[in-house]
Amino acid sequence: MSLSVTVLEVPARFDDVEGRVTWIEARLAREAPGDVVVLPETCLTGYVSPTGDFNLSRFAEPLEGRQLAALRSIAARFDTTVIGPVIERDGQQCFNAEVVVTADGTVRAHYRKRHPWMPETWATAGTLPLPVFELGGLQCSLAVCFDVHFLAEDAAEVLRAIDVLFFPSAWVDDEGDSRPGHLTTLAKQFDVTIVNANWGVGRPRVPGQGGSMIVSRSGALLARTTARGTRLDVRLD
Repeated sequence: MSLSVTVLEVPARFDDVEGRVTWIEARLAREAPGDVVVLPETCLTGYVSPTGDFNLSRFAEPLEGRQLAALRSIAARFDTTVIGPVIERDGQQCFNAEVVVTADGTVRAHYRKRHPWMPETWATAGTLPLPVFELGGLQCSLAVCFDVHFLAEDAAEVLRAIDVLFFPSAWVDDEGDSRPGHLTTLAKQFDVTIVNANWGVGRPRVPGQGGSMIVSRSGALLARTTARGTRLDVRLD
């Protein structure tokens, strides 16, 4: 059982879906990606505008829309599985959603963020449980950013059953970076490897950007992006 993982720390940019897709494809074209590519939370649309607008409802669309089509295109072009964001509309409700898309276009998993952060007033809290899916013989699941504060209570059974937790984020942290502490605690408590793709430094510049990381089951930091890098490539066993 083995899985090669590529984390892309996409620089923040608001309302630039085509530009973000172009950036992702150019970055992957430099070097073939692993079995799975992990993208940050809301990285196609942006998380917040330069004027401080957190309302992403303007980008919301049915799951089978242009955002999913873009993720499918990336997966097909690079013959990989992509874990990426969709701002999803279902009737009158909007969700901060994530999908797992294989190279043939199959949606292997679909998750709606269960705990939107306070400024995400546009987003309905998801009720879907953490999905469980297999990649490279490893049992995997998926949670998003602010969910981290509730995982031990909400999803203990799932966390104990999996090998890898994929964790896209658009982290905001005014005082230092609390992510390593949260992720190390969860990794050790539930014996799970955690793969975090965080939004990259961009426009707007927000405290908490950067520092995507991979944390081992023991809580050790396996890899982390630096100011000079926006990509991590790691093999998980």
